[in-house]
Amino acid sequence: MTDTTPRRGINRREFGAAVLGAGLVAVPVLGVTTATRAASPAAPAAPAAPVSANPTSMRTRNLGALSVSEMGAGAMAISANYGPAAPIDQGIAALRAAHERGVTFFDTAEVYGPYTSEELVGQAVRPFRDEVTIASKFGFDVAGTGAPLSRPDHIRTVIEQSLQRLQTDRIDLYYQHRVDPNVPIEEVAGTIKELVNEGKVLHFGLSEASAATIRRAHAVHPVAAVQSEYSIWTRDVESNGVLDACEDLGIGFVPWSPVGAGFLTGKINPATRFDPADDIRSGFPRFTAGNLTANMPFVEVLNRVADQKNATASQIALAWLLAQKPWIVPIPGTRNTSHLAENFGALDIELTATDLSSMNEQLALLTVVGERMDAVNMSIIDRTV
Repeated sequence: MTDTTPRRGINRREFGAAVLGAGLVAVPVLGVTTATRAASPAAPAAPAAPVSANPTSMRTRNLGALSVSEMGAGAMAISANYGPAAPIDQGIAALRAAHERGVTFFDTAEVYGPYTSEELVGQAVRPFRDEVTIASKFGFDVAGTGAPLSRPDHIRTVIEQSLQRLQTDRIDLYYQHRVDPNVPIEEVAGTIKELVNEGKVLHFGLSEASAATIRRAHAVHPVAAVQSEYSIWTRDVESNGVLDACEDLGIGFVPWSPVGAGFLTGKINPATRFDPADDIRSGFPRFTAGNLTANMPFVEVLNRVADQKNATASQIALAWLLAQKPWIVPIPGTRNTSHLAENFGALDIELTATDLSSMNEQLALLTVVGERMDAVNMSIIDRTV
């Protein structure tokens, strides 16, 4: 059951600086970076976690049988894919500041970096490991082709590596990052069931899986959470049966890219350029100058509501997701502690039934222009019927 303990609000702030890292999570890197990386040298001592003068009193939500903070923290963008990696001290400070504000749910994956995001999360949460939920992911041939790979022997190999990087003896929520068409999902679920029995995994998750795959996996071992892209400009899960399957089976849902890879913050415009050397948005069709122009009406919808609520566009985007279902847990991410308050400000925004109806009426008139990822990444999305 969802905790209903009242929260203390936080003061609204204006955020003038661009926040390209805020809210960007869980993007696959196939075709972007699949090179093998040597083990990282010992990281410098982490800075003391900053103490907030007015921390948000966080409520909880359920992902299956797993209880987590109603908003999580995505660690991907700190280490990879949306510009140069942040210094490790900065990343640790950001994750510890999120915990200080009540976050107990931290999301990473072996492929982020690759490997460095798990190392970052492991070091950041080490002082309070038993107080938090760590979610990580397997499912790519990171050291080889970069293609989906979920053979049972591979899963058993990579979990040992992930446990070492995360400095822990168990992964609380272990997702298959992408469905492997060459391995029946029943074999994957069966392998995870064995790892659960061994205590190395506590809960099973799927990412970008179809409704049919979710149901087949759940029949072998309970699926606690499904993670897929979801926001006001990416709503496929509403119509392809994924959210329906989650509701039917009591599975939680974790939206990645809850503010549209930064677009829904209102800080990206048609003049924004993305470096193809380290920012995968440079190859995403929605992020061409022409398509950014065409999609600006989505931001305008958010801005109109934000003006009414004394909020920001990204706060409304997050509040909209939180209002969709009580078992949805967004995982925005930022490398900058000064931006955390903006994300958590969404928890204090009440979108009424009238607000949501008005937003949906406006959004129904809009058509998103451009595919959400490049052709290579879209080709490995599970659409099994």
